[in-house]
Amino acid sequence: MDQGLALNPVRPARSYVLQSLLIGAVLLFPLLAYFKTAASIVNIWDSSGTFAHGYVILPISLWLIWGRRDLLRSMQVAPWWPALPLLAACGAAWLLGEMGEVQIVRHYAFVAMLPLSALAILGLPIARSLAFPLAFLLFAVPFGDVFIEPLIGMTANFTVDALIATGIPVFREGNNFSIPSGNWSVVEACSGVRYLISSVTLGCLYAYLTYRSTWRRALFILASIIVPIFANGARAYLIVMIGHLSGMTLAVGVDHLIYGWIFFGIVMFLLFWIGAIWREDTAPAVEVEASPVLPDAPPAPIGKLLPAALAIIACVGVWPAYQYYLEKTEAAPAPVVLTDVATVAPRGPAFVDWTPAFPKANAELQQFHAQDGVGVGVKLLYYRKPPEGTKLITTTNRLSPVAAPVWRTVTTVVRDEAIGTRSLRVRESTMSGPDGKMLVWHWYWIDGSTTSNDYVGKLLQIRQKLLHASDDGAAVMVFAMYDENPEPARVAMRAFLKGDLAAIEAALAANTRHR
Repeated sequence: MDQGLALNPVRPARSYVLQSLLIGAVLLFPLLAYFKTAASIVNIWDSSGTFAHGYVILPISLWLIWGRRDLLRSMQVAPWWPALPLLAACGAAWLLGEMGEVQIVRHYAFVAMLPLSALAILGLPIARSLAFPLAFLLFAVPFGDVFIEPLIGMTANFTVDALIATGIPVFREGNNFSIPSGNWSVVEACSGVRYLISSVTLGCLYAYLTYRSTWRRALFILASIIVPIFANGARAYLIVMIGHLSGMTLAVGVDHLIYGWIFFGIVMFLLFWIGAIWREDTAPAVEVEASPVLPDAPPAPIGKLLPAALAIIACVGVWPAYQYYLEKTEAAPAPVVLTDVATVAPRGPAFVDWTPAFPKANAELQQFHAQDGVGVGVKLLYYRKPPEGTKLITTTNRLSPVAAPVWRTVTTVVRDEAIGTRSLRVRESTMSGPDGKMLVWHWYWIDGSTTSNDYVGKLLQIRQKLLHASDDGAAVMVFAMYDENPEPARVAMRAFLKGDLAAIEAALAANTRHR
């Protein structure tokens, strides 16, 4: 009898160990199954200072979870099966993102699997108590590039309006402007996207730790979004004023960035200091001292935990396995050939030296024509199974590079052009460079369809991948020089496409038919 009593504590201990091993396997499996996706996230953290905060997201989440360890020990693990369809949906979204090379979809789908796996294996009550630490993992996704262009425009508008209100004359051309003391340009580094991402991340964490009521947390998070946007505009204006008042000797080099971060630090300090005035302590100290020690919950029955763990692993692992199968059964890509397009417009001399900031394509073609006395150029970039990191549609593909551009993109708008009997939607960019001003119409050609929208282009790529197991696509650019009025360039480009658009698309389709 005494021996039986001595052996009883061993059985629960073994059950706890087995429970911990199964939970650990379930939570680690997404990292193993989607290792390449996880590695791509880390590569972005490593290569971009904008997203370097990603390194601390997981440690912060683990620290928040560790702070609730006493409560968690008192709660019994009970797998929640309704989480499985959510996991499967994330896996399907990841696969679609993989097919369409939509990096942000892949990243969010993968990271979302981590809290959903915890929800599925631990159960709804435990996951509810860990809602914020688990949701906080989503901040690890390097997301925010999509806001760069709008933030650049907002910063330029704020700075120019503030300068005019100050009484300083301004000549503006797109995001570039000139004042009597010198020329300024609002570029990516001036967008304030780093400030915004840092502020929102810190703001959410601060709101969770400082407040208990939902409305106070929501208000502080809203303030952490709005304040850095206006603060960045004020920062840009102050930097221009420092440069202007110092005769362009201050705030025009490295000190430009130093002043910006100092200003941002002061603004964030004031935001958190003001927010602390309405802080709500998590619990009175008397209550904490008087709170009883909760007993440990019994381990989950292995008959319930093991099937749930296997089901979760299956829901998570089937998608990368299917993707691996598709890659292994896919035929080797045929070479792409773009010969000179036989067009209606006569060939003309090269009138500009311009190279868009796109990755190297499988095949390129550039031709210059004379259309009604106006030089019109066409550039085709054809992509087929390009190397890793090279894509037809991505936010990093630009008509002019961000760093040290020879040509600068001044404005970009979407236009619907009547080309013969058909309508063609294009993105029209006005550019400024050493040879003068240039008008560029650009769009994507994917599986016989055209679009100027990045999101529609990604959907066309996904459809093409599903129907034809192909990722072929091309960027089409038609361009012409102009002086002050771009309308003559538009007329010439419109006439050129009326006669030659069919020939251009036939040359692209010829490669698609023979892939």
